[in-house]
Amino acid sequence: MRKEDCFYLGKIAKKFSFKGEVLAYLDTDEPGLYENLESVFVEIDKHLVPFFIESSSLHKNDFLRIRFEDVKTEEEADDLMNCGIYLPLRMLPKLSGNKFYYHEVIGFDIEDKRLGIFGKIVAINDSSAQPLFEVLNGDTEILVPMIDQFLVKVDRTNNKIVMDLPEGLIEMYL
Repeated sequence: MRKEDCFYLGKIAKKFSFKGEVLAYLDTDEPGLYENLESVFVEIDKHLVPFFIESSSLHKNDFLRIRFEDVKTEEEADDLMNCGIYLPLRMLPKLSGNKFYYHEVIGFDIEDKRLGIFGKIVAINDSSAQPLFEVLNGDTEILVPMIDQFLVKVDRTNNKIVMDLPEGLIEMYL
């Protein structure tokens, strides 16, 4: 499985027992959706390796307690510490309305109610306090804050995001 075909679910954060069980931190608003998984992909040395799950249960809201089929000792669990866990993109719950996954809108046109279409979303920068759309307009990169009050519509049919941005925000780039 290629990493591009998967989404990041979380990471193996700590050992839970001396029998190889681990606690995985789930990076999701709905951890209950992932309680009964049959398998996950674990990133080991930049490769996604399938691991089958013998049993799992939610632990303290954001953690999933996992017993993998082939991990029986504390030492084997040590090898998995801080490894990312991934699932195929097809397993993401469908979103509707103005909710979207970051990977879903890459390549969408972005439109301002006043200015019309002003570029194409090429990436999402979520390393700052406020996530940003990285938009290309010709050779010019425009950073647009992803603020709910600015977001008018996610138009999946036309691959477009419509926003109502403050006057001057886009103009300062052009």
